[in-house]
Amino acid sequence: MATFTSASRILLATTACMAALLSAASAEDKAYYQGKTVRMIVGSGPGGGYDVFSRLIAPYLSRVLGTTVVVENQPGAGGLTALNRLYAAPPDGYLLSLSNGTGAAFAQITGQKGVRFDLAKFSYLATVGAPPALWMLAADSPIKTVDQALLRKEKWRWAASGSTSGLATGAAFACEALKMQCQIVAGYKGSNEAAIAVTRGEMDAINLPESSANHLQRTKQNMAIATMGRTKSRFFPDQPTIFEAVKLDADAEWLFDFYDNVSNLGRIMVAAPNMPPTRLAYLHAAVKETLAEPQLIAEGERAERIIEYLGPNETLANAKKVVSEVTAEQKARIIKILESAGSD
Repeated sequence: MATFTSASRILLATTACMAALLSAASAEDKAYYQGKTVRMIVGSGPGGGYDVFSRLIAPYLSRVLGTTVVVENQPGAGGLTALNRLYAAPPDGYLLSLSNGTGAAFAQITGQKGVRFDLAKFSYLATVGAPPALWMLAADSPIKTVDQALLRKEKWRWAASGSTSGLATGAAFACEALKMQCQIVAGYKGSNEAAIAVTRGEMDAINLPESSANHLQRTKQNMAIATMGRTKSRFFPDQPTIFEAVKLDADAEWLFDFYDNVSNLGRIMVAAPNMPPTRLAYLHAAVKETLAEPQLIAEGERAERIIEYLGPNETLANAKKVVSEVTAEQKARIIKILESAGSD
């Protein structure tokens, strides 16, 4: 009994000591940010989706950290310029980014020129959201289901805003998985212009994230026929997933699952690699508190910018899954599929 009591006292003393150290570290990191300026860089110009999200989050994060959070646009190379800057930045926690994890993952997997980062090595803070995509047609299209779409004899023309955009890459994977004859036209200035082309009948289909898809269906410009992953969209609970809509062979399932895994990176919030552990833990807690703020969530809902928090460990695991666990053969095939997205 004496031995047990002695061990218990040691354990309690050690636990109390660790708690005191963590509390002191937290207080130190809180003081570290007080009155300072944190920059949240966005790899696109003003007015884009990531810019809007960043400006939505910044004032709430500012209040939690007790600092000024400034959103800074640094467009270039489809967001790669901003990520390269962050990857080479000092690990001081004064530079953050809300970035397109899906686009960054494809850029790294395919060895895109200009990539000077490893997604598996960033300091992850959270996933802010990873909205599923919808297969959208014109509202007056006679085709109402995926089965009907696969019976169509003509080549499918998919509208996209750029050869590396989610509109293009999602379409490319769908066409490969479903063995469809497709032409991906990636010359539109943005998703709105691409969607209008489908509404007018210039294009046949578009692959859109759920918030955009919901707006277009509500305004009766376009209609959805399937969610392009395993998880149903919150806005389209009655629409089948692609796995429910049509019988897929093993190869098609792998293609859709791989694309779904990359899409799950979504909007990642990251800091420079090699952050001091206690400071990173403090940022983890601050970001989690920020993204759980009811007022922020409600403001996002009103703007159709949905906040769906996923923790840093899960986000890092998603990144490693897609950039570190792909075989050379799979990578070669992915490159070929993505090349088709740019060959309009």
